[in-house]
Amino acid sequence: MEKITLFNIFKVFFKIGVILLGGGYVIVPIMKDELNLKRNWLYDDEIYDYYCVSQCLPGIIAANMAILVGYRLKKFKGALVSLFAMSLSPFVSIVIVAILIQKIMSISFIEGLFWGVNVSVIILIYLTIKDMWEKSIVDFKTLGWFLLILILFILKVSPVLLIIVSITVGLLVQLIEDKKNA
Repeated sequence: MEKITLFNIFKVFFKIGVILLGGGYVIVPIMKDELNLKRNWLYDDEIYDYYCVSQCLPGIIAANMAILVGYRLKKFKGALVSLFAMSLSPFVSIVIVAILIQKIMSISFIEGLFWGVNVSVIILIYLTIKDMWEKSIVDFKTLGWFLLILILFILKVSPVLLIIVSITVGLLVQLIEDKKNA
């Protein structure tokens, strides 16, 4: 059994961060292999328990598991080290990809490619709006609501507030119509 030190926790969680692809579901067999089979730091049941709790907590499952397992191994310092180690490799990868994208985007061929893609995206957005318009704006009531929301949006009212108000109004209108039909 490898000794549980902050440096060893860092090495293990950095390795997990490097090989973790595919989201939260992939972390269980990787952690089982690294923490149970290779090092005997945790029991299988503990790993499954931490996974279940991690799914219930807000945030990224892998980060939540790193915090819980790190805390189990070395309390607060273990939680910090495991979270930092697991997050380090994706962070470095994102920085490298951003640098590469910046270099690639300066190539004229790629600029032309993205110009064409941008035009295509605008057309696809238009087609989506056209289809949604035909299914959503079906009478004067829905047209009036659309125009009111559009005006409020132009006046810089929060989109979140507009969505919440629209949901509430939609529910109230449906309740009123259901009572009329009952």
